[in-house]
Formats: sequence, structure tokens, C-alpha cells
Amino acid sequence: MTTSDTPSIQIPRDILPADGRFGCGPSKVRPIALDELASVATTYMGTSHRQPTVKQIVGSLRTGLAELFALPDGWEILLGNGGATFFWDAATFGLIVGRSQHLSFGEFSSKFAAAAASAPHLHEPVVITSEPGTHPQAVADPDVDAYALTQNETSTGVAMRLVRPDAEGLVLVDATSGAGGLEWDPSQVDVYYFSPQKCFSGDGGLWLAACSPAAITRIREIAAVGRWVPASLDLKIALDNSLQNQTYNTPALATLYILDRQVRWMLDHGGLAWAAGRSSTSAATLYGWAESRDFASPYVANPAERSNVVGTIDLDGVDAATVSKVLRTHGIVDTEAYRKLGRNQLRIGMFPAIDPEDVAQLTRSIDFVVDALAP
Repeated sequence: MTTSDTPSIQIPRDILPADGRFGCGPSKVRPIALDELASVATTYMGTSHRQPTVKQIVGSLRTGLAELFALPDGWEILLGNGGATFFWDAATFGLIVGRSQHLSFGEFSSKFAAAAASAPHLHEPVVITSEPGTHPQAVADPDVDAYALTQNETSTGVAMRLVRPDAEGLVLVDATSGAGGLEWDPSQVDVYYFSPQKCFSGDGGLWLAACSPAAITRIREIAAVGRWVPASLDLKIALDNSLQNQTYNTPALATLYILDRQVRWMLDHGGLAWAAGRSSTSAATLYGWAESRDFASPYVANPAERSNVVGTIDLDGVDAATVSKVLRTHGIVDTEAYRKLGRNQLRIGMFPAIDPEDVAQLTRSIDFVVDALAP
């Protein structure tokens, strides 16, 4: 599609990506997963989610994620409807006893802090901030019973290594855009929650959480004291249903199926190390290219904090929005900057389903467009 303000530039076909989907969520869905879904259209779609046909998929998904993440004994995969945004609200009822600490360094990491601050049954949370493009560190606090970290800030392309503070309290990690593309150590985490529409190449509307024994105990203890909670936000209900390989209310069956196929694809090729390796290769290509160009630079200054799954690249001397418009006319989509960040930049999804060679082709296409736009 073209608009009246899009320059007429024709990128040579031999430097175009084979698949031009670089969105940061919803992200590229592998076509073969959709073909596999179509193959079960009459035996799986339109069936009851409390019958074996669907429960087998949920069971496969739960065991597959446990294997992918190398979860220790006693951990459980919980799931429910509503996405990670929904899970923030559920956590204010079912995981935080009195006060939480939040690391806030972008649009999405700030939202859980806001949810905790507005919960009338909780004390004012401790919020530690840093400038966009960086991340802060958790600080041990005896008054805190839950530490909320974000593995990958989707709005800025900042990633952080997950380290448990030297303190009591659960560690709750928003891994929405990192899970499946970044490695992590379960010993440093108690709840690792995410949605399927990023590294797992599915649709939104579902949350999943890998929960340690300590987290499961916390869920049960809070439920036992009788804290009021809406049933749809009740993590004890979600736990009980998940252990039966089902959700409390009707899930999107297509989302479950595609997510399970993505997990199995990762496992069949070598697991999390393999999937994260694909994203790492793409990131090395993207950041190396940006550092070698006089019109581009990685937005995140510290290489150790640059995300391997969401790359943000500042442009200088050329309008990034125009570059994205030209790319879009060639089927290269969703490279626009995060709207609220307000920078002249491109934001590139580098999730495992995105072929690293397509990222290399994207950089060649950008070079061509920038050259064509030069006065």
C-alpha cells in the first residue's frame, strides 16, 4: 500500500527479506503453524475446552514449556485468559501480600507499578526508575514481599539479566517479549509470566506463568486468608484449573494450538539455547550494521543492556517514518518506532521465528532506501 506522501522508491527484489514481518507484537506467525492448525480444523476447532481433544494440547503446552525452560521439580505452568496486562491485575490480588518493588524503565514496566499503586488493599509500592534506554537494579528491602522485574522492555529495546536480590520476597518477572528468545535461570525467579504474541509467534489474549514452589505456596496462602478477588483474576482458581490442563473460562483454541506448535518447533531444533541463538544472531547483525553506518546508531548505549529480541535503532539525517513507509510498500512491515517514545528511530522484532537472514536483508533494504532519499 502507498500513500500520497510516500516517496516512489523501488527496492531491488534480491535484497528484500523473504518474509517482511518484523513487528514487536503481534509478531510473525510461522505459516507452517497455520497450515497445521488448518489440518485439525474439523477435529480440534469448535470442540469443548474441557474435553480430551483440547486438554491434550494444554497438557502438551505445559510440559513443553517446562522442558524448554528447564524448570526444576515442583514448578508449574499456569495459564489463563487476558494476556500479561491481565496478569498484572491478578498479581495484585494473588501474589503481593502487602508491598511490592517495581523496576520502571519504559512504557510496559511502568504499568505493573501503576496497577499495584492503585490497588486499595496494598501499601504504596516502591518504584525504582531509570531513563528510557537503560534499566535500574532491584534493591533489597525488608518491607517488600514481591520484586517486579521486566526481562525485556518492548518499548525501548532494553533487556536485563534476571538476578534475585539478596532478600526475602518473590521475584516476579514480566517476560512478555523475552520468553522464548532470551535465556534465564529459574533459580533467580519465582514467577516468569508472558503472552504468546512475541517470541512464541502466536496471538494475544492468553497469559502463561512459570511458577516456583514458593510462588504456588504464596498463591495458596493468600487464598486461604479470604482476600476478596474476582474469579477471573483469582490465581488459585487458575492454578487449580491449570493442574487439570484447562482454563477457568473458554480460551481461544487456535492460540493454544499455535503456541504449542511453536514450543515443539523450538524443542525439536535444540530448545531455548537454539531459539535464543537465532535472536542473538539477528541482533549481532542489526547492531553491527547500525554501528557501521553514519546515519544509524543503536538507541541503547550500553551493549550489555541491548535486547536480542527487540532492536531500536536511531536514525540521523533521514526521517525514520519515511523509511518505514517505503519499506511497507514492499511488504516489510511494522518497523515503526514505539509511538510514545517519540524518537526518530526504527524498532525491529528479532524473535526466533524471524529468519536471521531476513534481518540481514532488511539492513540492505534500509541502506537502499536511505541512499535513495539522500538529496
